[in-house]
Amino acid sequence: MEDMTNKDVREPYTEHRLCYYDGNSRCVLVKDEETPFPEGKLIVSRTDLRGIITHCNQAFVEMSGYTEAELIGQPHYILRHPDMPKAIFKDAWETVARGEKWHGYVKNLCKDGRYYWVYATIILNVRAGNAVSCTSVRRKPSRTQVDACIAYYAQLKQAEV
Repeated sequence: MEDMTNKDVREPYTEHRLCYYDGNSRCVLVKDEETPFPEGKLIVSRTDLRGIITHCNQAFVEMSGYTEAELIGQPHYILRHPDMPKAIFKDAWETVARGEKWHGYVKNLCKDGRYYWVYATIILNVRAGNAVSCTSVRRKPSRTQVDACIAYYAQLKQAEV
């Protein structure tokens, strides 16, 4: 996965180095500018069991700023915002691996450095008794819950250091 560059992100931005669970790392450029979640839309994606995107709907493409071709084959963490604590994703993956549905609030990073909040539901897709993929459906989040998450996630990020 490539580092973000100022080709896609206009100043002002802050630069962060993110290290992922699989040993990869990436430089991301972050703008302090929220993209509002569109009314009446659902963002849908599917990944394989390693978290590699295998399907995405048009709302996902529009919100993320990436093309479908840029998303398919990439780890879902291409959208990871540096404000997101690792513990949230650990909980999500562990919950789904147990075959349970996971719900939570996620701050995603757009290709242009802006961000958007979602309320995500992730499920494990099982065929003939075997886990085959994961599906995530994201909807417009409650602003009250987002505000609560901002403070809580900041505490979790502090604990990571």
